[in-house]
Amino acid sequence: MKGSPELSDDRRCLVVDGHAVTRIGVRELLDPDFKVEEAADLREAMETHTATGRFDVAVVELDPRPANGQAAGAAMIKALHRAMPSTGIVALARRPERHAASEALDAGASGYVAKTSPPEAIRNAVEAVAASGSFVDPAAAGTNSKPVLTKRQRETLQLLADGHSTEEVAQRLHLSGETIRTHTKATLQRLEARDRAHAVAIAMRTGLIE
Repeated sequence: MKGSPELSDDRRCLVVDGHAVTRIGVRELLDPDFKVEEAADLREAMETHTATGRFDVAVVELDPRPANGQAAGAAMIKALHRAMPSTGIVALARRPERHAASEALDAGASGYVAKTSPPEAIRNAVEAVAASGSFVDPAAAGTNSKPVLTKRQRETLQLLADGHSTEEVAQRLHLSGETIRTHTKATLQRLEARDRAHAVAIAMRTGLIE
């Protein structure tokens, strides 16, 4: 583990990746906007979280190969999401793959970006997720296939489709109304929908919601 355990008012990011070069690269990319802590695997990530407290966002390697008996890939994202439910997670993949993006989002990530993408894509992903938004690497999103939504976006849209108001959705999901509005806005953009009704129609037609 690297990084200072001292707490500050700065935005804080945890980078979990088995490769030191990747961790250093993300640290340099986010400096000075985020105070970055590093962890090589799930165990170190949990220890860092316990020692230093809350993170605004975590950038997590999406490598399906387990190392040293540790959870990896979607399993690690699920574990971190359970341990740090208030921390947004960006899945960092080796290359952009649509099925991997869906798997990461279903596991609890709010963002997905490939290591092969331009540096600004990684920054944009971290910034969006730290602000309770979402981000899917355009290289993985595709243009002529089913849109990719985060699990929370699908939950929000399903409740809106069921006739609940923004405040009712917020209560059911134990989130603020502002967070629900942020998810809704991101969903409209992702689906290229004119309004909520249009978004619901698109989502039902493509099987994203019932």
